[in-house]
Formats: sequence, C-alpha cells, structure tokens
Amino acid sequence: MKITAAVCRGQGEDFQIEEVNLADPREDEVLVRNVGAGVCHTDLICRDQWYPVPLPAVFGHEGSGVVEAVGKNVTRVQPGDHVVMSYMSCGICKSCTLGRPAYCAQLYGANFSGGRLSDESSALTDAKGERLSGHFFGQSSWASHSIAYERSVVKVDPAAPLELLGPMGCGIQTGAAAVLSTFNPELGTSIAIFGAGSVGLAALMAAKAVGCTTIIAVDIKPQRLELAKSLGATHGVNGAEVDSVEAIKEITGGGADYSIELTASPKVARQAIDSLGTMGTCALIGAAALGTEYSFDMNDVMLAGKRIVGHIESGNLSPQIFIPRLVTLMQQGNFPLEKLVTTYKLDEVNKAAHDTEAGVSVKPVLVF
Repeated sequence: MKITAAVCRGQGEDFQIEEVNLADPREDEVLVRNVGAGVCHTDLICRDQWYPVPLPAVFGHEGSGVVEAVGKNVTRVQPGDHVVMSYMSCGICKSCTLGRPAYCAQLYGANFSGGRLSDESSALTDAKGERLSGHFFGQSSWASHSIAYERSVVKVDPAAPLELLGPMGCGIQTGAAAVLSTFNPELGTSIAIFGAGSVGLAALMAAKAVGCTTIIAVDIKPQRLELAKSLGATHGVNGAEVDSVEAIKEITGGGADYSIELTASPKVARQAIDSLGTMGTCALIGAAALGTEYSFDMNDVMLAGKRIVGHIESGNLSPQIFIPRLVTLMQQGNFPLEKLVTTYKLDEVNKAAHDTEAGVSVKPVLVF
C-alpha cells in the first residue's frame, strides 16, 4: 500500500515528506494506522548517525494508532484495537525469557538495523521501488501507517487519548520505569534527576506518584525547572549557577537515595554519582555516542555502598505490563503527560526536530 512518511536521506539532513510503499504484514506482524508519534532525541541522533542506522530511512519509535490488519499467527490484538508501539526484542534470549525484554541480547539489531531481525528485509520502499530502512524500533512510525511486530504492540484502553500515548512506547516509559521498575523506591525517599526534559519529567511524575518526598530537578534552563516544580519537584537546582552536588547534599542532609543521569554527559554522570548518599543508586539513561566513557571515585562508590545501574525502556518489566499501568495512572490524574506534549503535523517534522533540540518543546508529538 502507498503511505506518507518522513524520510531521512542523508546524515544530518532535513526529513523529506514522501509517498512510499509499505508491504503487507507478515504472519507475526500488525498493520497500524498511526494517530500520533513522538519525536525523541534517539530519532535525531540516528539522523546524525551517532548510531549508524542505514540511510535512507524512516524513523519514529513512539507510535500510537489503530490496528487495521494482522498476520495469520497474531492473537494478541485484532483490527480496531488501540495500541502503543514499543521497542522490539527477540523473545528467546535469557533476558526476554525472564520477562525483561529491555535488555534483550539482540536489542541493537532488533531496533537499529533498518530491517527485520529475522532476515534483514524491509517492508518499506520509495516511489522508485528502492529499499528504505524501516522497522526502526520495530515500527518506523513517522508515517501514516506502520508495520509492527505482535510482541512489540501494546493494547491500551480505547477511552485514553490515543494521540498522546505514543511517547509511552519509549521516552516516557523509560523515565517512569527507572523509578517504578529499576528503583522501586520506598515511601519518603529522595531522588535527584539530572535533566528536566521529557524523560526526566516522566521520572519526576513517577517519583511523585510513588511517594518520594524530596524530588530534586537539576537543569540549566530556568523554564524547565519551573515546569518541574509545577509537576511535583520539591526543589530545582540550576547547574549553571550552583554546584549541583553540594546543593543536593545540603537539601537531602548528606546525599540523595536515588539519582538519574539523562544528559549523556560524562561530567554530569559524575555529578549524579557524587550526589548520592550512603547506599544510594544512580541510573544512567542518557543516550551517548558509542564508545563514550565516564569516571567515578572508586573508593567513594565502594565505601558508601553506592550502586550504578544502566536503565533503558521498561527496565525490569515488559511493555505489555508497564504501559497499561502508566495509562491508568494518567487516566486517574496521577501522571499528567498532556502537560509535556506539543503537537505538530507530519509535514512539520523538521520544526518539531528543531524545537526538540532547542528545548522549545518538551515532548513534540506528530499527529496524523
């Protein structure tokens, strides 16, 4: 079928709106008519080839929409279902069989290769019939329609605002799950969040929902810190004006129970670790260029019993479990995702990308 998509044809180039061809779903695949799709930092660093997805390609990995057709072996969803599309995983490795597909042994190939995990084929071709890299995070959702895998689509309540739910497939899920899955903090604990973008603010809202009582947002943009306070932060620290580590230790009386690093800066990662108190845990989330390294004081980590963990996507839970829970929190008013979202049409994708990088929009969403 012919669809409309935003195509990246060269490293760092603007996206081009094109009519392209989409193949029918295979036996384990689902055809989704997209309603919304988030714009994420990961889309843009792949455009810039930090992660070398073969070009030309169709990106987009935070899609939500309505199922239009399913392959013959699909049983989880049916036409008419409302779904969020999340990341792809192999389903057979140790992590997948433990119910932790975020740490799939084939995660990179399943999400960044530009083709299907099984045979590297792509369901997308351009108007000339030439291959386009697709299946980005199992969906390539910057398009009017997507081919997704049964194992990566999540059925959601049709009463929920479908056009806003796409970011729960990646960025919003990642921030919230760092708190609710990887940390699982006790009531009354403290958390410092380095980076008040969409992922950090999702973590903040989750921390408030679960009962953290000292929630510190760290950023260098005053408007982001004000937004963080409106969403539940008890303190805002401007890292350009004060020593973030000293400020956090003063606020918490010695150091935070938890910290999250979202900037992908080795300097900020060190601050996030140093800001922890005894037995504290730091989650590294920021997507850095391949090969990026950071340092920490080995004795400080050892003697204080600190922990440093990597976290991506839904953490220790599967998206099929975690995303419906997050939707319910939103419907109950305890996770106000709508306060982060600015909507754009598909042909405004380059403006949305610019606004993401400039910090104008917290979470841009393309609506169809």
